This record gives sequence, structure tokens and C-alpha cells, in this order.
Amino acid sequence: MAKVILTCGRLCSGKTTYSERLSRELPAVHFSIDDLTLLLLGPQPGDILDEYFDKLEIYFYEKAAETAKNGINCVIDVGLWTADERAYAKKFFLDRGVDCEIHYLKIPDNIWKNRIEKRNRDISEGKSRAYYVDENLLKKFESFFEEPSDDEITRIIPG
Repeated sequence: MAKVILTCGRLCSGKTTYSERLSRELPAVHFSIDDLTLLLLGPQPGDILDEYFDKLEIYFYEKAAETAKNGINCVIDVGLWTADERAYAKKFFLDRGVDCEIHYLKIPDNIWKNRIEKRNRDISEGKSRAYYVDENLLKKFESFFEEPSDDEITRIIPG
């Protein structure tokens, strides 16, 4: 039976790289919220990003459940930054009879900070199309990120 795999992890923890690789290996359809919001809203969307993000997340869940029920694996590149988000995602797929896994990309602080710096440098140099992680975004993220417990996740992917 096909399944849905969701990524969980901090900003710049490697979720996109991991989810793209995993979708090739399985194979699976790859859903990326950042890809779509960057396309729709551009690299500096401001506060409207939160509104769009929530709606697109639900849309991706619905499409992934439909796709998995048709026998095709899916990987959703998302953050799942809070326990409530992780619980909601699990229940969403369980209620629809779809197997769901959450893969947590756990990354040490020093590597995480280096990746943020590299991402920002690559964006500034035009080498990458991603969201720039400024001090405000970093503070916002740190204010609500909840480290997942072992019972919330299926697999830990070391960073």
C-alpha cells in the first residue's frame, strides 16, 4: 500500500534535500510548500505567507491522501514545527485510511547555524531560490518550534 511521508525539522535542517532524494528513491510524488509559495508570493511575502501556508498545507494533505489511495507514494516537504501540527497530520491521514510517516531531520545547533548562513549567502549571490532567514524570521521560528518526542515521529534522520 502506498504511504505519505511528511518531513519535520527546523528551518534549514535539510528537509527539502531529503524529501527530494526520498521521492526519487521510493519513488514518490513530491509536494513542496516552499516551492509553491515562492512561485505564488515571491521571495519576500511578508505576513500573508502564514495564511497561504495553512491553506496550501491542507490542499497538499488532501492531494497526497488521494494520490496514496491510488497507489502512489507521496513525500510532503513541510516543517511540522509544533506537536499540534504533527498530531493533526497523523489524524488527517489516519482518518482517510492512509499510512503516514513523519521523518524528523534532527540537526545540531552549530550545523544548523552554518546552514542558515550558507542559505542566506546563496540567496544573496543568486545561487538559490529560497526564503532568506533574517533575524525576525529566526526569532519567530524559535518562538514556536517544539522538538518532537519519540512517539510523534516514525524515523529520525540525523543532520
